[in-house]
Amino acid sequence: MQRSAERIATISAHLNPSPSSHQMEGLSAANCRAKGGSPGFKVAIVGAAGGIGQPLAMLMKMNPLVSVLHLYDVANSPGVTADISHMDTGAVVRGFLGPQQLEDALTGMDLVVIPAGVPRKPGMTRDDLFNINAGIVKTLCEGIAKCCPKAIVNIISNPVNSTVPIAAEVFKMAGTFDPRRLLGVTMLDVVRANTFVAEVLGLDPREVNVPVVGGHAGVTILPLLSQIKPPCSFTPAETEYLTSRIQNGGTEVVEAKAGAGSATLSMAYAAVKFADACLHGLRGDAAIIQCAFVSSQVTELPFFASKVRLGRSGVEEIFPLGPLNEYERTGLEKAKKELATSIQKGVGFVKK
Repeated sequence: MQRSAERIATISAHLNPSPSSHQMEGLSAANCRAKGGSPGFKVAIVGAAGGIGQPLAMLMKMNPLVSVLHLYDVANSPGVTADISHMDTGAVVRGFLGPQQLEDALTGMDLVVIPAGVPRKPGMTRDDLFNINAGIVKTLCEGIAKCCPKAIVNIISNPVNSTVPIAAEVFKMAGTFDPRRLLGVTMLDVVRANTFVAEVLGLDPREVNVPVVGGHAGVTILPLLSQIKPPCSFTPAETEYLTSRIQNGGTEVVEAKAGAGSATLSMAYAAVKFADACLHGLRGDAAIIQCAFVSSQVTELPFFASKVRLGRSGVEEIFPLGPLNEYERTGLEKAKKELATSIQKGVGFVKK
């Protein structure tokens, strides 16, 4: 009888919420399910109501490794939370709205995914986004340093070549920087490379694996077509076509959407694919290898995207680039030159 009364009281609370019931957690109705949540990891999506954030949140709600999913944004997060919380998967969803709830959103998280910021529009370069998104990432990372300094942090906000160094500097100033736990998400470049190469070869993209190194903008994106699996050779014309299309994949989408947005759906897919790899690493699964933009000694630059092995501590091993052909060596030098400028721009933003 007592348990029945408790259930009736819970239902009644939903039907007749008190005026203060939404003050702290956007949708505190999710609390009634907290004890029934599935075992797994606590994940926060910061920027969950945006063009990337919404499909990203939906896909993360479907991930069986996620037990608690926190959705934060400065606007519209209660609606997104209510919508996604109705999905019949194991993760408990809680919404957080505005700067006053940022710390609550971040406290106790195992993984924080940051797609927050403004999207690219026609005619904009990733550097054009810098002045807006740099400040957003800085503020969010200050919250992470305070509330969940041990969390794995996945940075999606562009320009990644600069926002990852910004995050690193914020964490250094707070005394919480762990280079293994800060990763710039370049997975969309790999996803595009696999897709575009598969089209040329007539293969299933899921059977193709193209390492993409360097950074996450223009010529800094360097697909290593000589290291493709399954092994395959390309003519110079094919190499040039594929490299150019992979490097300009984002622009292709921005122009196709004609002012209506940037690559949001494919980015959400790639972000979830990478976040899932991070969660499998946290679980202790073996041989979780992906490309990511991380603190690195692969080149003379302080940050570089290359293959990494993910584990319980985040990045547990960074792999060398391996043998490059002449075209790739030339591309590497171009990538490093532009990357150096972007990295310094991020560092300078925090130190100014």
